[in-house]
Amino acid sequence: MRQTVFGLLMVAAAWAGVGRAEAVDLQVLSAGAVRSVVTDLSDAFRKETGNTVTLTFGTVGVIKLKLADGAPADVAIMTDAAIDEMARQGAVVEGTRTEIGRTGIGVAVREGAPKPNIGSPEALKATLLSVKSLVYVDPAQGGTSGIHFAGVLQKLGIAEAVKPKTTLVPGGYPAELVARGEVELVVHQISEIIPVKGVTLVGPLPKELQKTTVYAAGVTVASASPATARAFVAFLARPAFKAKLAAAGLDYRE
Repeated sequence: MRQTVFGLLMVAAAWAGVGRAEAVDLQVLSAGAVRSVVTDLSDAFRKETGNTVTLTFGTVGVIKLKLADGAPADVAIMTDAAIDEMARQGAVVEGTRTEIGRTGIGVAVREGAPKPNIGSPEALKATLLSVKSLVYVDPAQGGTSGIHFAGVLQKLGIAEAVKPKTTLVPGGYPAELVARGEVELVVHQISEIIPVKGVTLVGPLPKELQKTTVYAAGVTVASASPATARAFVAFLARPAFKAKLAAAGLDYRE
């Protein structure tokens, strides 16, 4: 009996060792707009499968350059249009694009500050002209919100007027500057405003000036673990996570 039990324990230990040996560390390049929720879901994926996920965040423009340069990655998370573009260029596997969520561009101020009127293009224009300072992502970095908002300023005819009081950041969470009291107002993806403590989301840009962006994941052609990469992409899109995505600002509808 002792020998039988010992034998079973040895078999179990051997299988456990195999599981650890076969565990994969996925390399994921991700746009910052989904940073908070993808970080949480990556940890949940590790707990469920034993496979770890190493996340590298950047603007869509930076990720596209990394993929074009052959950077080692198993999964890319970007706008759906960018995933399709990379698939056409042979960097992402055709047919693996999977939608994660969608967000809009919003405006936020420091927690406790009065909420300005941004309910119409005219009201937004007046607010942007009246604030002492504002921050958004540098369009030159290829960030979706930065490129779009620069166009909004041009459309409103105030690009030059607000330039002296504007801070441009390369990426990350520009709302943190507002939380620290360094800047009065931020314009960024709603999903990148919500995770920042110390700021209040005023609301989305007026619908005439809004841009809804769909974020999706795709398996890279260069992936060393394509089966696990596909499993991770499918995991992110599970219906059970819809509430979590909504809480992260990734269920935007006009």
